[in-house]
Amino acid sequence: MLQLIKLIQKELKQNCDSHTKITGQHFFMEKVKVHGVKVALVTKIAKAHDKEVLALDKKEVFVVCEELWQSGYMEESFIACHFSSIIRNSYEPVDFKVFEKWVNSYVSNWATCDTLCNHTVGAFVEMYPMYLQNLKKWGKSKNRWMRRASAVSLIIPARQGKFLNDIFEIADILLMDSDDLVQKGYGWMLKAASESHQQEVFDYVMKNKFKMPRTALRYAIEKMPKNFKITAMEK
Repeated sequence: MLQLIKLIQKELKQNCDSHTKITGQHFFMEKVKVHGVKVALVTKIAKAHDKEVLALDKKEVFVVCEELWQSGYMEESFIACHFSSIIRNSYEPVDFKVFEKWVNSYVSNWATCDTLCNHTVGAFVEMYPMYLQNLKKWGKSKNRWMRRASAVSLIIPARQGKFLNDIFEIADILLMDSDDLVQKGYGWMLKAASESHQQEVFDYVMKNKFKMPRTALRYAIEKMPKNFKITAMEK
């Protein structure tokens, strides 16, 4: 496992460039730690090791992921997210604590939050819907990334038309959150839900339009017809 981690880190360092390292910071308000490797290349490096990872047992994969997360480098966290997502068929309820720790302890920007939650946490919750209650607890956390995670973990299920009532409950919890990245997160969740439940999401927005931050509202109605958008945006 240690050899695999060192090999991945070596490959990342061999493929970094100063321009990507500088421009990588432009997408974030907070300081991020990056090697300077383009995302497409990071994905290619990760996938090149799929067979090695799939040959490990789940606990060993989690050890590899933990080490990559602990490095603090964004590229390494993306690879950790990829590895945890490709073993989804082996997820068990006890794994939620692992994923929760990663969100609470290691996630420090919207990119790592969304990458982990869209795929790993989202896939887990689809398999074990009873953990939707835990996402609602995340929505009340002091940690901004936990709050964003409570919403963005449901992006893919929302697009599939799943968990609508739970989505509205999480939106209620986050409704007046002052953090713009949390607002964008739950607005994105509502937008995803509108792909299958447009009228229901529109009705929710209309009911809450005078309380919702405009950032969240704009995200939520982004894929709606023009007349819906005009009505929702009217003061």
